[in-house]
Amino acid sequence: MSEKLSDRITLGVDRAPHRSLLRALGLTDREMAQPLIGIVNSYNEFVPGHMHLRQIAEAVKTGVSSAGGTPREFSTIGVCDGIAMGHEGMHFSLAGRELIADSVEIMARAHALDALVFIPNCDKIVPGMLMAALRLNLPCVFVSGGPMLPGRFEGENADLITVFEAVGKVHSGQKDQAWLRDYEENACPTCGSCAGMFTANSMNCLTEALGLALPGNGTIPAVYSQRLVLAKEAGRLVMDVLNYDLRPRDIVTTTALHNAVAVDMALGCSTNTVLHLPAVANEGRLHFDLAEINTISDKVPQICKLSPAPGGHYLIDLGEAGGVSAVMKVLLDEGLLDGTVQTVTGVLADRIKDARVKDQNVIRPLSAPYSSRGGLSILFGDLAPKGAVIKVGALKDPAMVFEGRAKVFDSEDAAADAIRSGGVVAGDAVVIRYEGPRGGPGMREMLGPTATLAGMGLDDSVALLTDGRFSGGSRGLSIGHISPEAALGGDIAFVNDGDRIRVDLNRRTLEWLVSEEEKASRRESFDPEKGLAKAGRIAGSTGYLGRYADYVQSADKGAAFRGAIN
Repeated sequence: MSEKLSDRITLGVDRAPHRSLLRALGLTDREMAQPLIGIVNSYNEFVPGHMHLRQIAEAVKTGVSSAGGTPREFSTIGVCDGIAMGHEGMHFSLAGRELIADSVEIMARAHALDALVFIPNCDKIVPGMLMAALRLNLPCVFVSGGPMLPGRFEGENADLITVFEAVGKVHSGQKDQAWLRDYEENACPTCGSCAGMFTANSMNCLTEALGLALPGNGTIPAVYSQRLVLAKEAGRLVMDVLNYDLRPRDIVTTTALHNAVAVDMALGCSTNTVLHLPAVANEGRLHFDLAEINTISDKVPQICKLSPAPGGHYLIDLGEAGGVSAVMKVLLDEGLLDGTVQTVTGVLADRIKDARVKDQNVIRPLSAPYSSRGGLSILFGDLAPKGAVIKVGALKDPAMVFEGRAKVFDSEDAAADAIRSGGVVAGDAVVIRYEGPRGGPGMREMLGPTATLAGMGLDDSVALLTDGRFSGGSRGLSIGHISPEAALGGDIAFVNDGDRIRVDLNRRTLEWLVSEEEKASRRESFDPEKGLAKAGRIAGSTGYLGRYADYVQSADKGAAFRGAIN
């Protein structure tokens, strides 16, 4: 290994003051001479997916020390999307992704770290750390906290998403609050990221697919001792990655991103991956076009049906069936992946050569997929000229056509109130606007409205369309990320109650069925500040959200800050 970055703070006469501070930490001469490895831990006491990460970090540090490194742990913030859902807190979730990346950059650069082990879990923490990894381009390995086990209630599997849907059953009079109390007590039985293929687990699986984590990163349950073994191996492995000078940008190439999208399509991952992969690509100075998702989806069928898809399996089932490696082996054998890309453990084809499918009920063969197309679709049309996203893999009919009458709301709160009070009925196309990256600000995740509709049995007969985003746990006709957003003058700002909207999933189109003359007339009167004020939010608000709104880009650019290359 060549000169270490940490030599900047440990070698030479001029660094005696620095060494005195390191000695105050209890470091020995030997430890100061070894590579300094940053252990990036997102532990906190608010997020069930993070509550056990101290133990994971100790296992990582054991691995680092055993391989000749000196581990130094530091923390990042982490928002629990479930707890932040449905109130002011959700404005800060996606916005927190950028702060996570910035905080890692600050700590790594300020302390001259040689390499990093990232310990993320949950929705925005995984992509925030991935962005930091690509930005810093220091040798690194990822090891997540792992997924939660599903709960059990009344003889069926349960999770956070089914609790949200259970709320809809209470609002519609199908169940009472005592039943809901029993449900909530049984749905989330362990630590870990929520049990289905929601955003956190989607991103942990895709981190594995990108090659920055060991096999099993996305699927080994949080409560299994095997997760601690994985953490120790990650700590040991980072020393090899450092010695070989293998950098994140050597691993996360355009080809590797295409591989990750292929795995995304096969698994039926969260719609939020469409936000995070472009943002990660941007940090690696890689181009990412949303239309490429459809191109890959046309080639890669969906072969896994995981919750929130009705009747879907859970992450524990995917792991027992062979995990992400088995899915990648299926795709590689049919020429749907490039096996020549590099991973933290070597060439991809070598890494997965012995992987096999152990349960074809969970990982179907390509000859009998759930759908001939992948689990996500990017919709284009006059209502979304720069794209919108839907999780077709969570629909009963992934090729359906819907045409309905618009019911327009200028905030999630107004739409949620209307849904709960019975103001939304079959055939409605609910438009929720001024919830985009700038208009929100922060692009709130709207699991409440989608889950309530599902609980009411309306998820197949009502469309939800927004310039904001839905949860990785949302299902039904939930179309998010409509770009350009209303706050930037996108046509979603001009839709009126009663307008006809048509969704054609087979053609991947989102159409606003109003004459061109009428559209032009409405556009002439656009005043973004009035629209934001009507929604109860001002883009120029103070504090972090105000700064965020000033710098954030559109959803089609991953809601990354200005300066993106895409």
